[in-house]
Amino acid sequence: MSKTASGARRVALFGGSFDPPHLGHLAVARAARTALKLDTVLFAPVGAQPLKPEGPTASFEERVAMTRLAIAGEAGFCVSLADAPKPGGAPNFTLETLQHLRGEWGRECALFCLMGADSYFGLRRWHGAAEIPFAAPLIVASRPGERMDRLQAALPEGLTMETAPEGEREVGGVALREFVVKNGSGDCAPLYVLPELDVEISASQIRARMEAEARVAADDVGEALLPEAVAAYVRERGLYR
Repeated sequence: MSKTASGARRVALFGGSFDPPHLGHLAVARAARTALKLDTVLFAPVGAQPLKPEGPTASFEERVAMTRLAIAGEAGFCVSLADAPKPGGAPNFTLETLQHLRGEWGRECALFCLMGADSYFGLRRWHGAAEIPFAAPLIVASRPGERMDRLQAALPEGLTMETAPEGEREVGGVALREFVVKNGSGDCAPLYVLPELDVEISASQIRARMEAEARVAADDVGEALLPEAVAAYVRERGLYR
């Protein structure tokens, strides 16, 4: 881990396939950086996602390279290899990654777990799901008008959620809602929601558009959803065609 990342006081792990990293990823990370006053956002391309057995389209090395290009020049953004492929293709689990980072940095580091709404609404299926909010408070990039009951229903079994005393506020022009998550043992952890990020771009949609455009020689609509340097890399490598 780089000195910049390990020395930061407030760090968010932002894991995912990043296949490819797109403008939606950057929008989420920027909003979280502002609202939670993060020192560092760790973009961590994952080696093997257990819930996506088909695996990514681009190789891990290509996804790391594209992520470095996507975040170049962004203050506090860096690439982490914490979710690099494991020997034998074993799956990467977010809980284990967070526990490893916590062990490496100690309690003096405020560690968060950043995710988009699509990931949050699939949280119940994750390995050790009920432990994740207590390993690192969640920051969820939600959609405008998302109801609390829907957020509550997506929590892993055995967890409940209520609005924190701070409620909803604005930090640096970014709306932030704070909740408290509790388990059956009485443990509590904050959960932060960025409620006004209407980011509908998904990597799978971008790949599908690129594949379709390649077949019909259409305009590069898919590439327009990528940072310019990433789009250039995709063209040079002939990815997603």
